[in-house]
Amino acid sequence: MDRLSGLDASFLYLETPAQLMHVCGVIVLDASTIPEGYTYACFRAELDRRVRDVPEFTRKLRKVPLGLDHPIWVHDKHFDIDHHVHRLALPSPGGYAELVELTSHLAGLPLDRSRPLWEMWVIEGYVGADGQERVVVFSKMHHATVDGVSGSNLISHLCSLEPDADPMAEAGEPRTVREPGHRELFGRSVVSMVTRPLNAVRLVTPSVELVTKTIGRARAGTAMAAPFSAPRTSFNGTITGHRGIALADMDLEDVRQIKNATGTTVNDVVLAVAGGALRGYLEDRDELPSSSLLATVPVSVREESRHSSGANKVSALFAKLGTDTDDPLERLRDLAERNRNAKEHHSAISADSLQDWAEFAAPRTFGLAVRAYAGFKLPERHPVVHNLVISNVPGPPIPLYFMGALIEGLYPLGPVFHGAGLNVTVMSNNGSVHVGLIACQESMPDIEDLVRRFPAELARLKAAVVADSRPTKRPVKRTRKPVGASR
Repeated sequence: MDRLSGLDASFLYLETPAQLMHVCGVIVLDASTIPEGYTYACFRAELDRRVRDVPEFTRKLRKVPLGLDHPIWVHDKHFDIDHHVHRLALPSPGGYAELVELTSHLAGLPLDRSRPLWEMWVIEGYVGADGQERVVVFSKMHHATVDGVSGSNLISHLCSLEPDADPMAEAGEPRTVREPGHRELFGRSVVSMVTRPLNAVRLVTPSVELVTKTIGRARAGTAMAAPFSAPRTSFNGTITGHRGIALADMDLEDVRQIKNATGTTVNDVVLAVAGGALRGYLEDRDELPSSSLLATVPVSVREESRHSSGANKVSALFAKLGTDTDDPLERLRDLAERNRNAKEHHSAISADSLQDWAEFAAPRTFGLAVRAYAGFKLPERHPVVHNLVISNVPGPPIPLYFMGALIEGLYPLGPVFHGAGLNVTVMSNNGSVHVGLIACQESMPDIEDLVRRFPAELARLKAAVVADSRPTKRPVKRTRKPVGASR
């Protein structure tokens, strides 16, 4: 029986018509590299072939009786690719503005829970800045099925290293999973419900010890930033179901040069650039808080986790973005030091703590609580937990081909939440850093103004690093000659 982990199931319980829990991606393709040429029929048929034996693409949810336990995954015996892959064309002129308008609309549509939780929209007629036409794939997959790392791994079933090569990861032999009957499922759910309090007792002692250690770190000034300490901004409130998307590109080599010159990490540079972009965005609107914005940064614990099941193996740390600092190099250095403390603090937390506690999420209670939270507009009433989510996902360092088409852009987009209506996700790809922003449209109506600041802020930071590395010219001391010496 393939039962959802508590963390995977939590993303189902958190979902409302306004708070959609799917992750999206905008994949820009050069279809001219497809050996036989591009046609939608062939593209769809090849996609069907590649996903047919991959469980994440062909399984659907089945609820347990009376909601006593988390749902299970079962194979969709009536899987039909036409339910998941759709064809659209951009209206003329088919440029960037038309693309983000369409994808913003698609991002605000929920997935059908009676089928496998994913969709792809093949968008034709997109004309890039160079005047050449591309094909764009807009993908949606529920967070109950993937996290950042597993989502990247899943792409390997659809991509190859050469246009006519086999996928990087083959599905292998299809598994035959017995689907439990109603009585068996009910019995297993009762056992799980009865033993759950015993598991809770085992988690209490480590949690108490963690609180004690955190207090000690806070006194020493080495604790990571605390939730509920974020300043309020215009995008920290109750969200709607309308979405806005914006995309940008940065040079990965610039990020690496800054990292190497300052002794920081790629993630430090990304967060510092995001902090500078947000500072400029808020300052121009007379909304800049005096204290720094606080971001939740998802962290993969896939390598450390003791759990073999579950799609989501993540934890999170909180990072101040230095929006209260104008100098970009000073912001990076301060942020890097805080991140080192945060990582040390985070390493003291069990890799599975979030997954273990999520096992106690009750479907009905969780769902009712989320709806009440939004209905009473509680995000506006209590201190801000965090301002936004920022994810940095390592991508392929070499060219990849999606169904034979060269990937030119790979922009990931995460979910937004009540209280934090902005999500920033960056992904490296073949020498570029692709920046994907998604926000509640009402909370951030001009998301394009924010995203265009990312490349500009990276250039500003690079210039500051170059200026700081130049040797200081000291005045040459002249030796006074004795009186009467020859000239």
